[in-house]
Amino acid sequence: MDFYSLPDKAIARELGSHLRALRLQRNVTQKELAEATALSLNTIKALEGGRGKLATLIAVLRELGALEQLDNLVSAATVISPLQLARMHGRERQRASGGRGKDKSGDETEW
Repeated sequence: MDFYSLPDKAIARELGSHLRALRLQRNVTQKELAEATALSLNTIKALEGGRGKLATLIAVLRELGALEQLDNLVSAATVISPLQLARMHGRERQRASGGRGKDKSGDETEW
């Protein structure tokens, strides 16, 4: 699936749909999942509907025994290309450059 071609809400709905399918595959009701994760039933419903918080997602994946599905996300973020590593001269990156910088007049700008 090409996630870049989808709006954020569509990606969230797709993730919620995947979580619902995973829950059903494990034969767990929304109520049972809510009780096992100490979350409300409405929170589980919202997450499956594509609305929810990252901490909620982690708790649900943990309870469903599917935390390893985060590997692709985490692994992709920690891989540094050899060229980028050479430019950093072996230093570990401490921060992102972000959207702040200086314009041509030398004044700080915020994006």
